[in-house]
Amino acid sequence: MSNNIIKRFGLPVLSSLLAVLFLWPLYIVFTNSLKTQKGIFLNVMSLPFGEYFSPKNYAEAFLRLEFIRSFFNSLFITVLSTIIIIIFASMAAWMLVRTKTKLSAFLFFLFAGSMLIPFQSVMLPLIRLMSILGGVIDRPDLFFSPFGLIFMYLGFGSSLSIILYHGFIKNIPTELEEAATIDGCNKFQTFWHIIFPLLKPITVTVGILNAMWIWNDFLLPQLVINSPEWQTIPLKMFFFFGQFSKKWHLALAGLVIAMIPIIIFYIFAQKHIVKGVTEGSIK
Repeated sequence: MSNNIIKRFGLPVLSSLLAVLFLWPLYIVFTNSLKTQKGIFLNVMSLPFGEYFSPKNYAEAFLRLEFIRSFFNSLFITVLSTIIIIIFASMAAWMLVRTKTKLSAFLFFLFAGSMLIPFQSVMLPLIRLMSILGGVIDRPDLFFSPFGLIFMYLGFGSSLSIILYHGFIKNIPTELEEAATIDGCNKFQTFWHIIFPLLKPITVTVGILNAMWIWNDFLLPQLVINSPEWQTIPLKMFFFFGQFSKKWHLALAGLVIAMIPIIIFYIFAQKHIVKGVTEGSIK
């Protein structure tokens, strides 16, 4: 009887409390982004009413944040990085699955083990290495540009992507590839015309996970992007907060504007994430 009571009333109450706990910071940010600075200092918890209601914060923050440029910078880097990761990770995972050697097994566990290494422990050697490579090819600015950033995202994003693809590809029958080979397809044609179309569920998941990670990433763009013209939204927000740290009404409005694209993206993409991971685990 007591277990039934806990399941019926306890879990919903606990879930509601956790929801309030997680949503409370968003409430604080959103409500105070619609207040004047005086209204924030008078009462942080109150709703924006009367003379303290200031929706123009968003228009001013939008202009000062240079949101259009920052948005397209983030969009360009995120989309191109995600496409490249999908292409290389899917091909690498397919070869690792179909090549039954000790080397392929070692490489797979190497990719899996690299996920345990925190980025903070390799970021300084990485930047040093990129500087050396830039000097060798006499292009010191090449790796400290959006294209250098995309190249680094390929390295950091491949491990998880290959593991996800690897588990999915293992359950695709080899008879399909053998039939394609008999019909005259080479490996490249077999992969792109036979295997890759079958990877659509996990490809969607890999694309969404990498897109969300790259879009929200701050540390790597801060280390790599030197030009203000190529600053992404998280990087622009960092400098924006530094500039308006005493003007919380503008800083919070800018923060809400920066969150809107990824929130919309997640709302539409969450079912695909669950579906892709579930299908990959069942197969």
